[in-house]
Amino acid sequence: MNIRIYYEDTDALGIVYHTNYIKYCDRARSELFFESDIDMKSEKGALVIRSINANYMQPAYLGDMLKLGGYISILKKTSVLAKQFITRNGIKIFEMDIRLVYVENGKPAIMPDKYYNLFLKNFKKD
Repeated sequence: MNIRIYYEDTDALGIVYHTNYIKYCDRARSELFFESDIDMKSEKGALVIRSINANYMQPAYLGDMLKLGGYISILKKTSVLAKQFITRNGIKIFEMDIRLVYVENGKPAIMPDKYYNLFLKNFKKD
């Protein structure tokens, strides 16, 4: 997935605001569901963020074209650990590890097969 940086994404110096990198990665994860025609809402529960570990390597600027990528590094029946990254001209400028947990009634539960199988298709060891 590619994203162009617009004025609304930046601060007064034309540098991308730090939380936007996480939003871009969230969009890329959502696209994974949209492209597979899988509803992100479950009748019983939802995938929620358990933790994020973000590493900012270089800033992005107004007008930049960024490429988003990622893969699943750990897949369990109730949770998933994804590695997501952003590059500019082939150089990694941001990466994060995000753990998602499937919950029902506020407690971890076994995720529906449609979610598990989608993540399995994107599984790759580090």
